[in-house]
Amino acid sequence: MRKLLLGLTVVAVLATACASTSTTTTAAGTTSATSPAVDECAIENLNLQTPGVLTVGTDNPAFPPWIIGNKPDNGKGYEGALAYEIAGRMGFDASQVKWVVVGFNSSYAPGPKDFDFDINNITITPEREQAVTFSDPYYELPQALIVQDGSPLQSATTVGELSDGVYGAQIGTTSLKFINTVLQPTQQARVYDTTVDAKSGLRNGDVDGLILDLPTADYEANINTPNDFYLVGQFEPVDQLGLLFEKDNPLVTCVNKALAEIEDEGTLQNLRDRWLANFQAVPVIK
Repeated sequence: MRKLLLGLTVVAVLATACASTSTTTTAAGTTSATSPAVDECAIENLNLQTPGVLTVGTDNPAFPPWIIGNKPDNGKGYEGALAYEIAGRMGFDASQVKWVVVGFNSSYAPGPKDFDFDINNITITPEREQAVTFSDPYYELPQALIVQDGSPLQSATTVGELSDGVYGAQIGTTSLKFINTVLQPTQQARVYDTTVDAKSGLRNGDVDGLILDLPTADYEANINTPNDFYLVGQFEPVDQLGLLFEKDNPLVTCVNKALAEIEDEGTLQNLRDRWLANFQAVPVIK
C-alpha cells in the first residue's frame, strides 16, 4: 500500500509541474485553477501591421511566373498562390489579405516595414540578414543566361566561353552579384534600375546577355511574346528564396510553421508543378 501511495504522489507532482495554474483568493480561501495555454499563432496574438489583416508586400511590376498579370490579389503565379496558401493556414481568408507595393531594393533596407512579410523573389543572403529576417526557404533558385535569338553565345556550354561578353542585371540583385563574382567577364556589367530596363537593354543590343533567375529567364525566352530571347542555360550553385520580415519580427515563427505544413503535405510541390516549369532539361553551364 505504501508503494502505491508513493507512486500516486509522484504522478500528482508531475501533473502539477506540467500544468499552468492561476491562484484565486476568495472569501472562502485560496484556490488554484488550470489556465489554457496561449496560442501564439492565433490571429489575435500575431504581431501584425493591422490587427486581423495580413499585409503582404511585392514589387510593381511583379513578373510571371511568380505573379500573373501583375495582380498579386488574384492568387495566380507561384508566389501569389503561395502567399494565399500561407495566409489560409494561419487562419486568414482572402478578404483579410492586403497587398502593398514594395520596391525590390527597398525591401531589404534596414528599418521599419509597412508590411508583415514581402514575397518578391528575394534571395536569402548573409548581407541582407543583417538588416532583415527571412523565413525558411520556399524555393531553390538557379541563375540563368538569356541572349537575343541568333546570338553566337547560344552554343556556350562553359563559363569560359562567356568571358568576353557584356552582361546586364538589375541593381541590387543576386544576378548582378553572380556576374561579378562567378562569371567575372572581362567587360564591366551593365546595371539597370529594373528588369524591364534590362530587357530593353538586351533588345537594343546594349548587352550581349542578361542574368536572371531561371523561372523568369524561361518565361522571357519560351513563353512571353515576342519570343526574341533564347535561354542558353542555367548555372550552379543555386540561391534560396525566403519571405522577408522586419528584423526580428516574431511573426516569422508562425509563418514558418505554416510553410512547413505546406511542404510536408506536398502542397508546395503542387504549387511548383502548377506554376513553374520542370527545368531538368535546361543545360547547366559549367
